[in-house]
Amino acid sequence: MFCAPIADFAALRAVEPGTVPEPFRSLLDHESHMTVAMERFYDAPVSLRVVATGDGRDGPAVAAGGSAGPGWYAREILLSDSAGRVVQHGIVRIDLSQLQPSVAATIRDAKIPLGRILIGAGLLRDVHDVRLLEVVPGPHLRRLFADPRSAEHAAETTYGRVAEISLEGKPAVELLEIVVPGPLPKVLR
Repeated sequence: MFCAPIADFAALRAVEPGTVPEPFRSLLDHESHMTVAMERFYDAPVSLRVVATGDGRDGPAVAAGGSAGPGWYAREILLSDSAGRVVQHGIVRIDLSQLQPSVAATIRDAKIPLGRILIGAGLLRDVHDVRLLEVVPGPHLRRLFADPRSAEHAAETTYGRVAEISLEGKPAVELLEIVVPGPLPKVLR
């Protein structure tokens, strides 16, 4: 959606959870928000940076015959730890018409990670259809992952997931979430 051709984004391959090494598996193989998993892993809140936004009309569900009405919103994001290091990349498509206007406005405001917004709004959330991926970053992801403190890890294989979130029982969110490659500080408790 935000990078064409796909080879410039990454090489993605579906993998079984048992083949994903720790701590990546614990970070990705669950039915909870990645915001929560990353904050628990880093023992601190994560911050959001929006890389790009769109109307969500060119996403996979649309190409597969779904429909994207005027309420769809998409964004490509990075989450950073308290030291400012990028720890996660994400692409999300959200049907904002499923949300109260104030919640939709907070999402569009792009200052708070999506998971924290949905939890704070007290919405009944169901993260489901989680599938894990092996990810070899292409030029686009390598550029986003670049950090002068850890540049040697920018081209390493890493892992991610795709998932869906239903809100109040209705499908509303499609996600691609990728953990930044390189050494991670600790395993989940």
